[in-house]
Amino acid sequence: MSTRRQFLSTGLAAAPVLALGALPTRTRAVSPQAQARDGARSILILGGTGFLGPHLVKNALDRGHTVSVFNRGRTVPALFPEYFDRVEHLEGDRNGDLASLVGRSWDAVIDNSGQQAAWTRDSAQLLKDRVDLYVYTSSTGVYYPYYGSNLTEDTPLVLEAGPDANEDLAYGVMKAQSELEARRAFGDDRTIVVRPTYIIGPGDRSNRFPYWPARLERGGEVLVPGRPDDPVQWIDARDLTEWMIRLVENRTVGTFNAVAPTWEMGMRAFVHGVHAATTAPCTFVQVDDNDFLLEHGVPYVVPWIMPTPDNYGSARVNFDRAVAAGLRMRPLAVTALDTIAWWHSDSVPEARRQRLVEAPDGLMAREAGILAAWRARG
Repeated sequence: MSTRRQFLSTGLAAAPVLALGALPTRTRAVSPQAQARDGARSILILGGTGFLGPHLVKNALDRGHTVSVFNRGRTVPALFPEYFDRVEHLEGDRNGDLASLVGRSWDAVIDNSGQQAAWTRDSAQLLKDRVDLYVYTSSTGVYYPYYGSNLTEDTPLVLEAGPDANEDLAYGVMKAQSELEARRAFGDDRTIVVRPTYIIGPGDRSNRFPYWPARLERGGEVLVPGRPDDPVQWIDARDLTEWMIRLVENRTVGTFNAVAPTWEMGMRAFVHGVHAATTAPCTFVQVDDNDFLLEHGVPYVVPWIMPTPDNYGSARVNFDRAVAAGLRMRPLAVTALDTIAWWHSDSVPEARRQRLVEAPDGLMAREAGILAAWRARG
């Protein structure tokens, strides 16, 4: 936090900002070429085997599109492996080896693996004359630091990070610069930028959200951090990817915040929503003292983020434009139920499940001690 404050007090005031999202949403008819193929699209996915990739592949193929995936060929997808027998596999590396993309054409490219602005620049410049649409998967992290509330796509973004910038700021700046690179190559009328918040659901490669269904199905006393009305936001990977494919189909260009739910949910409602997917008896203990939580190493339990000044608006992101463009969200209990089923499937190694429960520095292993200290405080 001290590094963050140093940067904000010295470098942020002078950092340029730009309202990258201040663009009208436009829907154009599909090209005559696409119409001739009854709406089928050829889609290139940069990445494709991680969290979003398998969901995109499945959705696209189920809707009759053809799919190519570009990656290093090192990761075997744990979700929907049978679908990957039906896609074209192109090997290469975003970091300097794009040879397998040279001379090829697609209707749309979906960039899920842009971890450096230079990667987005190189792929967008290479494909701009042979691909109609560029879809860049950005992040609501572009709004960091999250000052204020009702953060919209028109909120000015920080575009430079000094040498002392923390990871959150550096990540947001990288995503903002990558958005710029996509637009420089494809223009406003051929670029779709999607800014999801925390992505959850089956296939999650982190243990952030899986913590909650895994913890609540164990039952007992459950530590719930923050105040009952502290806001939370997320997006189910399936809602996100299904919508992204529809944006391509409808040629709906623009910038969109992808967040759920479509109402202001607080932390109390969140834990009850996840608990609805289990039958385990739970007693919720609300620990609403942020100083106490920091003292015990609990600054966040995603989707709850401690509402410090820098993070006050992290779960107060506006979703109106995305909903108007067709984003729909399934109930939280459905996401939780499906995540539990996936968590106990062969797609998740038993060692991973054990680590979540037993890791000494993990919240599940420390929870009883933290609650004992909370009660001892009186």
